[in-house]
Amino acid sequence: MRDRQQRVGNWPRSVLAIFGLSAALATADPALAQSANPLLPHNLSPWGMFLNADIVVKAVMIGLAFASLVTWTVWLAKTIELAIARRRARQRLRTLESGRGLTEAAHACGAARDAVAQLIQSTAREAELSGGLVDDGFKERVALRLERVEAAMTRQVSRGTGILATIGATAPFVGLFGTVWGIMNSFIGISESHTTNLAVVAPGIAEALLATALGLVAAIPAVVIYNHLARVISGYRVLLGDASAQLLLIISRGHGLRAAALPRAAE
Repeated sequence: MRDRQQRVGNWPRSVLAIFGLSAALATADPALAQSANPLLPHNLSPWGMFLNADIVVKAVMIGLAFASLVTWTVWLAKTIELAIARRRARQRLRTLESGRGLTEAAHACGAARDAVAQLIQSTAREAELSGGLVDDGFKERVALRLERVEAAMTRQVSRGTGILATIGATAPFVGLFGTVWGIMNSFIGISESHTTNLAVVAPGIAEALLATALGLVAAIPAVVIYNHLARVISGYRVLLGDASAQLLLIISRGHGLRAAALPRAAE
């Protein structure tokens, strides 16, 4: 009778212990499952997503980062080049507008190779070959020389800007390719893991979308910089056109065209 009473008294304690153990396992199970799941990444920062990305997506990201570096390098180099070229063109243009003759302007240029100096040297060379004879044929020959020099100088300062247009046009599509590839791999991972848990799928999709973000980061500055450089180059061409017009005015007046032979640097 006493043993039966003891068993009856211990029954509530056993039930409480079972319920407590069940509650503890239910609480700890998600944490254990999350820590034991190797599919879940531990670092969801941009760098961590890059390290966890597929090799193709990594290659796309590296290519887009390199394209962005090229964009800013071209911007810095062309900005410095155009600033120097425009300053020299303005200085030469002020010299031509001061009323000097062609011979004086050619001697002032010396052996300089900037754009307006080459315009002056080319005009002086044609004047030397024509013997100082000013007629309609001479003016046409000078205009042809000036046109050719302007085109050559414009091509020189425009060199390297074409790659900006290429980057701006193709970078979004390259990033989209990385995104499509990454999402495709995410769906393959879903089928292999036999789970539709969003915590498992979301990191792969985030890594894929990072490629599109890098594509936009590379493309938007490239387009903006290309348009800016195109406007600056157009302004530089206007300066060259003004210098050519001043040279045509000088030869129309005939100032200094019958002077002594010009220096060979004018060639």
